[in-house]
Amino acid sequence: MATKRFHLGWFMNFTPDEWRLPYGSGGRFWDGRFYIEMAQALERACFDYIMIEDKLMVPETYGGSRDYTLQNAMIAPKHDPAPLATAMGMATSRLGVVATLSTLSYPPFLLARLSSTIDSLTGGRFGWNIVTSAEDLAAQNFSLPRLPDRELRYEMASEYMEVVNKLFASWDTDAVVLDRERGIYADSSKVRAIDHVGKHYQVRGPLNTVPSPQGRPVYVQAGASPRGRDFAAAHADSIISIMPGPAAMKDFRDDIRARAARLGRDPDTIKVLFCITPTLGETAAEAHEKYQRELSSPQFVADTLACISAITEIDFAEFALDEPLPRKLTTNGESGSLDKFQQWGSGKTLRQLALDDGGGLVSSVELIGTPDQVAERMGEVMAEVGGDGFLITTPVMRMSRRYIVEITDWLVPALQRRGLARTAYAHEKLRDHLLEF
Repeated sequence: MATKRFHLGWFMNFTPDEWRLPYGSGGRFWDGRFYIEMAQALERACFDYIMIEDKLMVPETYGGSRDYTLQNAMIAPKHDPAPLATAMGMATSRLGVVATLSTLSYPPFLLARLSSTIDSLTGGRFGWNIVTSAEDLAAQNFSLPRLPDRELRYEMASEYMEVVNKLFASWDTDAVVLDRERGIYADSSKVRAIDHVGKHYQVRGPLNTVPSPQGRPVYVQAGASPRGRDFAAAHADSIISIMPGPAAMKDFRDDIRARAARLGRDPDTIKVLFCITPTLGETAAEAHEKYQRELSSPQFVADTLACISAITEIDFAEFALDEPLPRKLTTNGESGSLDKFQQWGSGKTLRQLALDDGGGLVSSVELIGTPDQVAERMGEVMAEVGGDGFLITTPVMRMSRRYIVEITDWLVPALQRRGLARTAYAHEKLRDHLLEF
C-alpha cells in the first residue's frame, strides 16, 4: 500500500508535569514556561497542533474527598487554558494551539470574542475544543445545582454553535477598509447584528472584534455516543477519539465520514485523530520493561481510579480492587470514557481494568518498541484505518521533558524517514495544516 502522510497532535493539560520524577519541573508549572518550551519542541517536529484539556472543578469524588486529588496533583491544580494557548501561540509561528473552552462556562458572545482575539494574536492558528462539561461539581461553580442531562446539553450545544457561527460571520471579511483619505476604519454596512432569539440563548451581536485570520477557530470535538458523533460530524474540523484497535478505529472514522456526508459536508475536510501513548526504548526489551515499570509503580492504579472517578463522578474507591465491578455503572458525565473503562461483561477485576485503561495510557493501539518499530506500526495502522492521524498523550496526562524528547527527537524522525510525517510546514494557518493532506 502506498505511503500516506498523517497528522500529529498532542493532548495535554495545564497541570503539574511529572513532578514526582527527577526529569520533571518539580511541579512548578504555573508560569507556563515548561509548556511554552514544549510547544516550541512540537513545532520543530512539525506537529499540526497541541491541545490543552480543561476541567472546571477540584475533584472530590475519589475516596469521598479532595484529599487524593490535591495531595497527588491529580486534575487539580489546573490553570486556565486560554492564556496558555495565547502564550504558546505567540512563542511559535506555525504550530496550531487548541484550547478547551466549555459551553457551560462561557456565554456564546464571550467565547466567540475570546476565540477571535486569540486567533488574531496567533496569526490564524487557534482551535477551540468544544466541550459541554461533564461534572456536577463544575455545574455548581456556575450557579447550577447539577449538570443538565446529556440530551439537553447537546440541544443547548447545537444552538450555541448556531450563535457563535452567526457571531463569527457578523463582520464581512473585507469590513476593515482602513481608508485614511475618507477617514473610515471599518465599513459599517459590512457589520451586522445577529439578533438571535432561541430557546436557550438571546444574543444581539455583532461581534466587536475584527474578522480573525481564519474567520473562525478550527473546531475540535470528541463525540463518542451516537448523539455525540452527529454533533462532531456536523461541526468539527478535527475529531479526537480512543478506539480499541485498528478495526474499531476504522469503523469509527467510516461512521463519522458517513454522518458528515449525510449532513452535506465533505468528509475529507474532517480529520480524525486517534489517541495513542507510545512507549519507546533503544531496544524492544527496554521499551517493554519501561512499560511494565510504569504499570507497577505505586501510584499507577490509584491515579487511574482517581482520574476515572473525577470525570464520571463515580467513587471507584468504594469497589474491591481484586473483584469485578458488581454492576454496570452509568453516568450523566463522560459515558463513553466510562464504558471504555468498565468493559462490562469482561469479568476483569477493578485492578485489571485500571491497568488496561492505563490512567491515560490511552492508546487506541499498543505501541511499544524502538522508534523505528513504533513508526512502522503506526504506518501500518493508519493504512488499515484509512487516516487521518494520531494524538499523543501520556499516563494520566503527566508530561515530562524526557517523554517530549523521545517523541519529537526519536519517534518523529523515524516517521519522517518513512514519509509518514511532514518535514516542514507548507502553510501558516491551522486549518490549512489540517487540509494539506
